[in-house]
Amino acid sequence: MDFIEPFLRAAPAHRCRTGRPFVTLSYAQSLDGCISARAGVALALSGRQSLKLTHRLRASHDAILVGIGTVLADNPRLNVRLVNGSNPQPVVVDGRLRIPPDCKLLTQDSIAPWIVTKEDQDPARVKSLEARGARILALPSDAHGLIHLDVMLHTLAGLGVNSLMVEGGSRIITNFFLGRLADYIVLTMAPVLLRGLRAVNDLGNSGANRELRLDNTGHKRLGDDLILWGALT
Repeated sequence: MDFIEPFLRAAPAHRCRTGRPFVTLSYAQSLDGCISARAGVALALSGRQSLKLTHRLRASHDAILVGIGTVLADNPRLNVRLVNGSNPQPVVVDGRLRIPPDCKLLTQDSIAPWIVTKEDQDPARVKSLEARGARILALPSDAHGLIHLDVMLHTLAGLGVNSLMVEGGSRIITNFFLGRLADYIVLTMAPVLLRGLRAVNDLGNSGANRELRLDNTGHKRLGDDLILWGALT
């Protein structure tokens, strides 16, 4: 964790300077770049030691974000269990409010999620989720009809989020890369080949017509896994 701590200490200044939180992408993938054998099916790739690192990262960030696909496939809790530390604020990107009312995020005794969705949702559905403790953040769509992630980040910053950890899934990870909205990456590489759902889809021309690079890189072996990290530039 020493590798990212200086960046997280500077997260409040980053928010003041950029108007958005410091964003860390953190996810596990196979050697061939996959996060699951197929879409919609959960698969645990990280070993026990890598999972503890993930939970330390969660405890070090103000909020943690996943897409609705991850909620439907994994039913995650997005809290801190394997280490001592505070739970981050869960954030779910859910453009059509498909989040199940009985999912762990809405039923566990922990921090209720913020659900980022599109504008003009069914008021009854919104009221039902709010009754379960969720906070609904209705935001405009981008040119592709998806939730505008840059607007979302500025909204989260306005709510006091200095640091945001993004865990997935594939579409969320790819869109953060495409929008150049991530500041840091902590990648767990598991010693397995899946030939399944890739973590990062075709980036094509990311809009800035230049490659994505890592600075201040490092790596470490944890059990059978290899952890890679660096600042995205």
